[in-house]
Amino acid sequence: QVQLVESGGGLVQPGGSLRLSCAASGSYFSIDSMGWYRRAPGKQRELVATITSGDSTNYYDSVKGRFTISRNAAKNTVYLQMSSLKPDDTAVYYCNAYVRRYWGDRPRNDYWGQGTQVTVSS
Repeated sequence: QVQLVESGGGLVQPGGSLRLSCAASGSYFSIDSMGWYRRAPGKQRELVATITSGDSTNYYDSVKGRFTISRNAAKNTVYLQMSSLKPDDTAVYYCNAYVRRYWGDRPRNDYWGQGTQVTVSS
């Protein structure tokens, strides 16, 4: 089983910054990629950013240039540095991982963190 634990959310003023962290733990063979999603009130969940084990990154258009995803492989942790935050960034942010449970397993993205609230407001 894999556990993802997020931290770092909070209340910030427009234009401010926050850094989210997500630590993976448990029993698994490897993690192919990790990412961040968010769900704002009344909206569907949307992908924010992803990073692969080879450090390839992908961003949702509205966060390009403002958010940076990175990882520390040794700590099995992924980060989301968010800058120039806008009220539209207000949402619950969730960590997700594509995990191979054992050698030969296909990557599965069934693993989610509990979510961390980010509120951008003056």
